[in-house]
Amino acid sequence: MLAISATDEWRAAHPGATIGLLELSGVENTRPSSRVNERKREIEAGLRERYKGFTRKDFLALPVMAEYDRYYTRFNKTYHVQLQLESIVLKGKHLPDVSPAVDANFMAEVETLILTAGHDSQKLRGPIVIDVSGESEQMTLMNGAPKAIRSGDMIMRDADGICCSIIYGQDARSPISPETSRVLYVAYAPAGIAADTVEGQLRGIEENLRLFSAAVVVEQHRLLTT
Repeated sequence: MLAISATDEWRAAHPGATIGLLELSGVENTRPSSRVNERKREIEAGLRERYKGFTRKDFLALPVMAEYDRYYTRFNKTYHVQLQLESIVLKGKHLPDVSPAVDANFMAEVETLILTAGHDSQKLRGPIVIDVSGESEQMTLMNGAPKAIRSGDMIMRDADGICCSIIYGQDARSPISPETSRVLYVAYAPAGIAADTVEGQLRGIEENLRLFSAAVVVEQHRLLTT
């Protein structure tokens, strides 16, 4: 099990925030899953029914979405889960097909709206901390490009640098791949979002994982709060 803690700086900068941690081993992620694909279609149909007739203004009025919008607006950004939900409901798009362990997270995200990153836990090096970004920091994005990041963002870092930022996403070192068998999901919820909602996201991811990897073992399942 990975040892993950939160810094005092994160607690001071983001009072009321919650981080959800779900680490699992024994994941079988090497091939597509028909059960996952069936569940995707069910989720898409349910979202279109639930949000039938919604406009962008209506989506932004959803309590969880409103808190993320408030957070992202501080950085002049738009919450990407909002855009994904709109594409499914308003444009008839499908959930992406990446790999079952990645898709399990996306499926849960569009239902709970809780932002979650998925890492290959064997590619992370301790100490691992939930922190806040400082001035003049940068990370390497998933596309391999270096990126200067804004100060004040919620981030996770390990011994090799920043692994994930709410605003800029995950790094290039630790994403889940088809060969990944041990995963860490990290849910980032700003102030105003109930811990129970974050807990629901972790449960949803685990349920989706068990559609294709029934013998998966939960190494840790916990919340960090300020």
